[in-house]
Amino acid sequence: MEFKDKKILVLGAGISGIAVSGILKELGARVTLSDAKREEDIKHDLTGIVNAGVALAMGRQDESLLEAVNLIVLSPGISIYNPLVELAKEREITVISEVEVAYQLCQAPIVAVTGTNGKTTTTTLIGEMLKAAGLETVVGGNIGLALSEEVRSVKKTGVAVAEISSFQLEGVLEFKPHVAAVLNLTPDHIDRHRSMENYQLMKERIFTKQTGDDYVILNYDDLAVRHMGDRAPSQVVYFSRLRDLPSGLFVQDGVIKVSWNGDVTEILPVADIKIKGGHNVENALVACGCAYFMGVTAEVMAEVLRNFGGVEHRIEPVTEVNGVWYYNDSKATNPESAIKALEAFDGHIILIAGGRDKNTDLTEFMTLVKEKVDHLILLGEAKTRFAEAACEAGIKSVRQVDDFGAAVKLARSLAKAPQVVLLSPACSSYDLFNNYEERGQVFKEMVHQLR
Repeated sequence: MEFKDKKILVLGAGISGIAVSGILKELGARVTLSDAKREEDIKHDLTGIVNAGVALAMGRQDESLLEAVNLIVLSPGISIYNPLVELAKEREITVISEVEVAYQLCQAPIVAVTGTNGKTTTTTLIGEMLKAAGLETVVGGNIGLALSEEVRSVKKTGVAVAEISSFQLEGVLEFKPHVAAVLNLTPDHIDRHRSMENYQLMKERIFTKQTGDDYVILNYDDLAVRHMGDRAPSQVVYFSRLRDLPSGLFVQDGVIKVSWNGDVTEILPVADIKIKGGHNVENALVACGCAYFMGVTAEVMAEVLRNFGGVEHRIEPVTEVNGVWYYNDSKATNPESAIKALEAFDGHIILIAGGRDKNTDLTEFMTLVKEKVDHLILLGEAKTRFAEAACEAGIKSVRQVDDFGAAVKLARSLAKAPQVVLLSPACSSYDLFNNYEERGQVFKEMVHQLR
């Protein structure tokens, strides 16, 4: 795709939008960056792109922005159902995501990971395995820097590893990773995608442009993901934590194994993986699969898994206060992710949950809360609905608080060893914070102040 001399409108002045605006301007495009927020309300520094010649259109978005526009590039926060985007499509203006721009610019093969939960841990693991194997590797997408910014620094002989969200997949056209992975699929972001069917279709876009020379790694234990293999044009590789597979990635006699084209490779015993929990076994299986098809040896994979301590904001140990450990799982923005965190502990949890309510079903979550949690502390917009669901589930100790600080202080007053305090909100952060990272950072700062 040619960008030079085109008039391009970038929607959304977040990290991705700002980065891709600068890159497109550098490539010779006439670029306007627009956001519904006023310029003074944008939290990121716009000085660099303004000095580079990117025009700004902030605070008001109407159809005048579309005049003579050849291409629209969407930041992940901008929906394809945005009225301006829908109007652009009516005018037959091409609309793509920032990830599509990255693909068009990338010289190296791409390894891409999507799914409802586990993306960041898996993507980071893959990156560590490829780096340990001596490959020039960049990691980006829905993690760290914008993918369009990362891919420009990697040569043909390197690898780009990308965490890809359903939001980013809304606007892809030709995006084709050499190795793609779909970890799992549970209800999430339905408010954005309008139905579970649409959400699944967006996830499947990660492999629809692949060919027979590419690979897609799918979760055999998740029926919806398993059946994606029926529609994949690439070589389908299944992974399973629960059963042996004749071909694919699986755990047999406590050992992670890869079976492909008649060859069976042992990676390492599950007990040797540093990050614990069944969900992390699945993440390890996928990481090994992606690394395997990129030529990484079993020895390198095993060494990384023995030493990898996890990612920030995902069941992250913060510190010990009066014999009680505090864990930051701010990245759990839906009940399914919080369930995986609860499963990682034997019980005696003081759980802090709540935030912006996605109105997802809470039945399974509250069943596990009743089994594992001694005290449930709720806050944010979701606290009333969560409290009602907890009551229906027969959970006895439920407290509602008005703010984040009150939740941490209450947890400390309740906590006695061997209990643990776990922040695993099962909600997005947007009612109180800009993102889950900020929420997790505030939690960690408050916990350290307790000491």
